[in-house]
Amino acid sequence: MRNLSMLMDFYELTMANGYYELGLKDEWVVFDLFYRKNPDNGGFVIAAGLQQAIEYLQNLHFSDEDIAFLRSKGIFSEGFLDYLRNLKFSGNVYGVKEGTIVYPNIPILTIEAPLCEAQIVETMLLLTINHQSMIATKANRIVRAAKGRAVMEFGARRAQGYDGAVYGTRACYIGGVGSTATVMADQMFDVPSVGTMAHSWVQYFDSEYEAFKAYAKIYPTNCILLVDTYDVINSGIPNAIKVAKEVLEPNGYKLQGVRLDSGDLAYLSKKVRVMLDKAGLTDTKIVVSNSIDEYLLESLFDQGAKIDSFGVGERMITSSSEPVFGGVYKIVAKKQESEYLPKIKISENNEKITNSGFKYSYRVYDENGIGMFDFLALHDEEIDIKNLDLVDENKPYKHIKINNDWTVKRLQQQFIKDGKLIYELPTLKQIQDEVKANLAKVWDEEKRFSFPHKHYVDLTRKLYDVKCEMLKNYEAKN
Repeated sequence: MRNLSMLMDFYELTMANGYYELGLKDEWVVFDLFYRKNPDNGGFVIAAGLQQAIEYLQNLHFSDEDIAFLRSKGIFSEGFLDYLRNLKFSGNVYGVKEGTIVYPNIPILTIEAPLCEAQIVETMLLLTINHQSMIATKANRIVRAAKGRAVMEFGARRAQGYDGAVYGTRACYIGGVGSTATVMADQMFDVPSVGTMAHSWVQYFDSEYEAFKAYAKIYPTNCILLVDTYDVINSGIPNAIKVAKEVLEPNGYKLQGVRLDSGDLAYLSKKVRVMLDKAGLTDTKIVVSNSIDEYLLESLFDQGAKIDSFGVGERMITSSSEPVFGGVYKIVAKKQESEYLPKIKISENNEKITNSGFKYSYRVYDENGIGMFDFLALHDEEIDIKNLDLVDENKPYKHIKINNDWTVKRLQQQFIKDGKLIYELPTLKQIQDEVKANLAKVWDEEKRFSFPHKHYVDLTRKLYDVKCEMLKNYEAKN
């Protein structure tokens, strides 16, 4: 396993060195990792990347080479370098399970740890959770837009680097994609790898027919032919039909599919379907690829496209419509004796004012198991759904009614205790199944791609009062 402990922003080291020099390294604090806005103006996010975050924390250490490099910078004390040399993560980690549907301001991860440890893990945790949550969410939008048709991930060559390709595929699978073109993702994560031919195969042979014929003889049981190298209607499909009739069918096989990788996909798919059906190839599937996303899929279906499955590349693996996920990592509490004192970040932008305190998040479900809304509470609050007193920060005057048939569930659970893993990591297939089960508990109105229903995240009265008191005290001091 690679040692990623040095993957951090330099200021994390300067701050940690400062804490060490001030004798604060063993002071316990709480940091929340959360985000403020759903990507693509969507209704929710699928939390992903937890396993890699846990593996990183479990493997946190600094080698002699790392220490020598840091010494060469000339600004860190020898005491701090010795501290790093012997460092192992010793804190507690809470969070939502991978595949959980989350909303703005819900803590995806909460780190409770000694100050230096909690500080130096910031960048790696953010890039892990940000990247995979962004891609899993985008992939799920595309999968839902495909309306039950198979979606394959074809994006490795357009990803931002090899880790972006492999871990992006992992996230796509969590989002609901069924297979990938990336072999390493199959090897590492058991995401089924698939693939047929490229245009270069067709171009190499003296004729398109000879290229199709050679491929069909080698792969008769799973023959899918790329038909747009030259001319789909006048060459590709006629040659594919000829190979089906002359090579495959005489030997007891069928042409499994044809693939379109360019052109007007709606128009061509309808024309191709007619030609295949007329030739008796009604079971032959039409596969398309080429800059596909959820909006193009909606348009294709509106136009009556005859497409059976999709290979989706750069628009999914890079989430090109919104390629940055705005997760943040903020200190929310510090320990004083046996209690946690809340900490708050204040901003001129109301949405950037943090929810202070060591807290948990909860989801309220109606009698049919649909998630109605979420709320945040201090970690030591007792939650009784029949006596909940909640506040909508944007409408503090509003009374939030709770139905007697509704239930409440805490979203966070503990994954690491005193540095040791206490959680059994699920398989990737189990995480994908978790997403499907969780989506069934989401309002259909939240699943809209445009102007989805807003899922509310409220505060308990106690947490709201703490936040208001901190803001009031800041004003009084300034």
